[in-house]
Amino acid sequence: MIPWEGMSDYYRDRCRHGGILSDKFIDLWWHRQVVTNQYGRRGRTIEGDLPEEELVANRQDQTIDNVVNSFRDDEYYASKDYKLSDIKVPLLSVGNWGGSLLHLRGNVQGYLHAGSEFKYIRFITGRHDLPFFYDEEVEVQLSFLDAFLKGEDRVGWSVKGKIPPVNLCIRKGDPGFNDAPAELAAFPRRTEEAWPLPGTRYTKFYLTKDRALSEDGPSETSAAKVSYEATGAGAKTPNKIEMGDRFARPPTTAETSKSIQFTTKPFEVETDLIGHVAAHLNVSVSAKPDQTTVPSEIDLFVTLRYIGPDGREVFYTGTAGDPVPLTKGWLRTSLRKVNESHSQHASWNPYREYLSTDVQPVRPDEVYEVDVEVWPTCVAIEKGGKLVFEVASADTQGCGIFEHNHPEDRNPAKLAGLNHIHFGVGRSNFVVLPIICS
Repeated sequence: MIPWEGMSDYYRDRCRHGGILSDKFIDLWWHRQVVTNQYGRRGRTIEGDLPEEELVANRQDQTIDNVVNSFRDDEYYASKDYKLSDIKVPLLSVGNWGGSLLHLRGNVQGYLHAGSEFKYIRFITGRHDLPFFYDEEVEVQLSFLDAFLKGEDRVGWSVKGKIPPVNLCIRKGDPGFNDAPAELAAFPRRTEEAWPLPGTRYTKFYLTKDRALSEDGPSETSAAKVSYEATGAGAKTPNKIEMGDRFARPPTTAETSKSIQFTTKPFEVETDLIGHVAAHLNVSVSAKPDQTTVPSEIDLFVTLRYIGPDGREVFYTGTAGDPVPLTKGWLRTSLRKVNESHSQHASWNPYREYLSTDVQPVRPDEVYEVDVEVWPTCVAIEKGGKLVFEVASADTQGCGIFEHNHPEDRNPAKLAGLNHIHFGVGRSNFVVLPIICS
């Protein structure tokens, strides 16, 4: 099988990022791709048209089901769970580095946990709809399928150890976005023997109250906090991109009242960052002086960005050809419970169940330690380049058509107020980055 930009977890990959409903894409996909192609629509079938009420009755509407169901033990989501280890057929999982809001996680996790004897993962870049048809990628597909379906293995897919299981596309330099020829020319390929990559050094970069991101451990000896505005549904997303648009390069993403950025010093040598990312934060929420509601939730939206040596942010090609950053992650703080005993849990991959029984209270002015899963990424950081880690209360630049903005899921009455990140003795905040040792 070749899950080309596929999903392996309906809840985590597609519907609820960190427990937060990804409603914009579900709504877009449902009305553009599903309803318009439903069997029985007027003039679409030789058997005749179905009346509108029957068409509605025949639909299991995802724009409704994903709103009224919130947890993995709800029957709606539980019915879609399965064991990846039960997959035994030969597997070629193809993930797109730019698919950091829908498919990328599923391709990586699917590869990691599939039970196949012969399994491979290949990374690509570009829009969701184009790379599948590139000549090189078509040949990869044909050679894999020929090997296992026709017994014609001209490459070595069916010979254990003949082909390295990991084939990387390294995002290096700044060829622009939505420019396939430039990307293909700029991003080199290389193979590796395992994922995560051998030689990965998971390195903590600490956030400071002065907005720095540093390998030096926390030095704060007194309590401090940095604050940003909390928000619910209806928040405006900077540089909002709609599918099908053509774009000029957006400006380097800046802080807003609803976000805080932490920036590294320029890297002194070229450094590969490839693999899983995680963040550890100490957070709280408080009501504003004139606020009439009591906040009871914190939604965390985190983003990792790359600033090139020229001081400009480098944008990559997203699913719809839109400009995206390195990667993103999310967490609804009431679902912060982590299952450290699970076989898939790691310091770089916090594992949570998202069950209704896992919900924990969020009270104003109480500090909570949380671990945020950030989706995998890849970049060759150039000498003089910098990383920016952004924490926000809503979608920021790079979400494109994957906004999290449903008024029932992102209730302003629960989320309004001020969000805080706390520093001081016993309160370290950091991002775990996969640095590849040369």
